[in-house]
Amino acid sequence: MFVPNGVMMQFFHWYVPADGSLWNELAEKSVALAKAGITSVWLPPAYKGAAGGLDVGYSVYDRYDLGEFDQKGSVRTKYGTRDEYVSAVQKAKQSGIAVYADIVLNHMMGADRQEMFLATPYDPDDRHLAIGEAQTIKSWTHFTFPGRNGKYSEMEWHWWHFNATDHNEHEPEDFEAVYLFDGKRFDDQVDLEKGSFDYLMGCDLDVKDPAVAEELKRWGEWYVDTIDLDGFRFDAVKHVRAGFFPQWLDHIQRYSGRFLFAVGEYWSGDIKALHRFIDLTDEKVTLFDAPLHYHFHQASLAGGAYDMRTIFRNTLVETHPHLAVTLVDNHDSQPLQSLESVVEPWFKPLAYALILLRQAGYPCVFYGDYYGAHYTDVGPDGREHEIFLDSYQTIIDRFLAARHTYGHGPQIDYFDHFSTVGWTRLGTEENPGGMAVVMSNSAAGKKKMNTGQPNRTYIDITGQINEPTVTDSEGWAEFCCEAGSVSVWVPEPVF
Repeated sequence: MFVPNGVMMQFFHWYVPADGSLWNELAEKSVALAKAGITSVWLPPAYKGAAGGLDVGYSVYDRYDLGEFDQKGSVRTKYGTRDEYVSAVQKAKQSGIAVYADIVLNHMMGADRQEMFLATPYDPDDRHLAIGEAQTIKSWTHFTFPGRNGKYSEMEWHWWHFNATDHNEHEPEDFEAVYLFDGKRFDDQVDLEKGSFDYLMGCDLDVKDPAVAEELKRWGEWYVDTIDLDGFRFDAVKHVRAGFFPQWLDHIQRYSGRFLFAVGEYWSGDIKALHRFIDLTDEKVTLFDAPLHYHFHQASLAGGAYDMRTIFRNTLVETHPHLAVTLVDNHDSQPLQSLESVVEPWFKPLAYALILLRQAGYPCVFYGDYYGAHYTDVGPDGREHEIFLDSYQTIIDRFLAARHTYGHGPQIDYFDHFSTVGWTRLGTEENPGGMAVVMSNSAAGKKKMNTGQPNRTYIDITGQINEPTVTDSEGWAEFCCEAGSVSVWVPEPVF
């Protein structure tokens, strides 16, 4: 499914500068990233959003505009021009890094004209409860893309290509409703929160409409022809008919004649909801392990009161390791964002050890954790906040090197203590050496573990503990860590 011991990087955060520099930055850094051990990058939505050159990309306006047309106030996107995007992807792939494109199949925003049609208002918190009669509404639903003028696709989008919106020009702004369009219905192959979480924002695509499905497939063909992609990150999959994703992906793979990786963002801490999506998609789409992220968040807040033995309980990497993309933080969980659930700084090294140095899962490193970040934005309290995210590049690079050299062979877990847990990797004939990892969320800890390497000297690559330890004739040794810290023990000499 992906490169053995592969590691993905989310190569952006929400607040990267809106100066069109990200594609060039990727081109410049791709060699160093590959050398560090990054094997794939997940790039942000590359097409024009409703806010033009300021748009992060999730307010989808024109999927065919990759920074080529003068639309929504700019030619380039937030990240650069189409030519820069093409060049950056080529540079990354030449460096040995696979490229995954972030795509949104849920909604569109920033329509060019308004239309009038019949719709019924529903309670935003209960999509089974109508709060009014069917009525003629006026809303922004007609997309003409005048800047593109029919190049690549002549399709214009009208209200009948969508099933719902939350805007009616005839109602006051403070009237809250989700308007279900005449002849449409909310889907049941979505998250069941709010009765049916089919509607999220903007103009909600009706993927059951044959014209919509065919246009999205044509666009997918064009995209893989235009950009030499290796896979996709599907945004907001909990809000889209689940069965559409394998249909779309199968079509694009048949068209391209090759396997294309796919990971979905089903942002829910409910493992049962993720399991339902997996069943509905026949295990053809991996998922980010949101439950694991929430465990990291909770553990970082609770400190020594958190039972480290349960850190993987009811997570995707525990139940479906082959379908789990593990992560620590992302652009939605970072400070001041809508799903803010930050993993506190002291726990970040522990969390990255838990995804990068274990056998199961496809780990994803967050740009904001690797390079750090500095930005300001208005928080939920209505006040502006200045945010500094620390860089963990040094420790992540050490973990990546350890993963590449020693992250092989059978894994033995020692999750038998409330605060101090650990594991070993025994190595293989091709990659011998073994590795021992021990961490504590409370006082300094130690754990007797077997590395499968007798009479071998081990040192802590994190630099937390300076004294080496030596395994006995059967491969056992006592491995230590400092309070609230992680130590990664590898055979001397290092790497």
